[in-house]
Amino acid sequence: MVHHELLPNLFRTEYRKIVSVLSRYFGFEHLETAEDIASDTFLTAAETWGMRGIPDNPAGWLHKVARNKALDYIKRQSVFDQKVAKNMADTQPETTPPKELDLSEQNIQDSQLQMLFAICQPVIPQEAQVGLALRILCGFGIEEIANAFLSNKETINKRLFRAKEKLREARTAIAFPPQAEVVNRLQPVLTTLYLLFNEGYYSTSQSSVLRKDLCLEAMRLTLMLIDNSGTNLPAVNALMALMCFHASRFEARIDESGEMIRYEDQDTALWNDELIQRGEYFLNKASVGDEVSRYHLEAGIAYWHTIKTDSLLKWDNILQLYNRLLIVEYSPLSALNRTYALAKVKGREQAIVEAEKLDLDQNHLYHVLLGYLYEDIDVTKATDHLQAALKLAKTQPEKNRIKSDLSKLLKRQL
Repeated sequence: MVHHELLPNLFRTEYRKIVSVLSRYFGFEHLETAEDIASDTFLTAAETWGMRGIPDNPAGWLHKVARNKALDYIKRQSVFDQKVAKNMADTQPETTPPKELDLSEQNIQDSQLQMLFAICQPVIPQEAQVGLALRILCGFGIEEIANAFLSNKETINKRLFRAKEKLREARTAIAFPPQAEVVNRLQPVLTTLYLLFNEGYYSTSQSSVLRKDLCLEAMRLTLMLIDNSGTNLPAVNALMALMCFHASRFEARIDESGEMIRYEDQDTALWNDELIQRGEYFLNKASVGDEVSRYHLEAGIAYWHTIKTDSLLKWDNILQLYNRLLIVEYSPLSALNRTYALAKVKGREQAIVEAEKLDLDQNHLYHVLLGYLYEDIDVTKATDHLQAALKLAKTQPEKNRIKSDLSKLLKRQL
């Protein structure tokens, strides 16, 4: 593999490691310095490898260069502090003598875990937490993040800049929280990972490749929490189970043209049995203790969706889990999804009554569901809802799916 093909892959895997370790070393207030050193390391690689060829251990080479650049920076800063800053009023040297920069696998993992807790703070919006996670911990470029959020590079740069400033003002430490505080501090972390996974699984992005990358990064970071004894808790395992169950059906959800395939039309042969088994493993681990979080309930719902036989027992279990979920943490989307299960158990007429109570006229999924529920009851109403959904849908794959459903309905009216 030539260097211009290898470097983007290494950027995705190694940039996050270098930035996390350097940020932990310098402190969050010097995050841009860590990012600049990491970026400069890859620029050096592009120039050097183009002339001299790829080294035997590319990742090790990057780590060594990043370490040297970091130590050079500290030395330069130390000289500035000693010869210039000490002569300035009200200025005290801040730089400590350079130490050995630890880029061992253990320190890399510890640094990423600490960075995860650092950026998941309530002082910044959740979308900013997800954006920082994508940038710092997943190695996504600004353009990729903009694509994920259907935004532009300028907006994302401003969002991330404001988030970093807020975290600095809050004097955010890159450190693992005391064990007594882990449970409370863990909640925003899990929310960020949950949103990151959902951005991939239910993405409004046009890029199917990016969708998978987002899901895989969320799973990688969640597994990192599980691998740490202090955060290997039931809710974390439940979230991992949920991700595994959803990811197991990834290949069956989209056809060759990129259109979404409805659950009941999916080819179950494309479901990943290994991921289903992994999900069952983590769900069993999550069952320790008395805690029942939203992730436990959503993982249970996702588990029943991996059962290939369509039975009343299956849908009744899903319906009951949705009922419990809405009590634990209500959301309009969960209530909307519940009505699909209700249709399977109680019939479409009752599901229509419950769905229309939600009054989500500005949500295209609301109209898609009602289009489905009405298709065997009132074709005209079904058509009206699908046309409303088509106007509200944001991406071309969604629009293509709705157009296909509309076409089938119109043929029935002829």
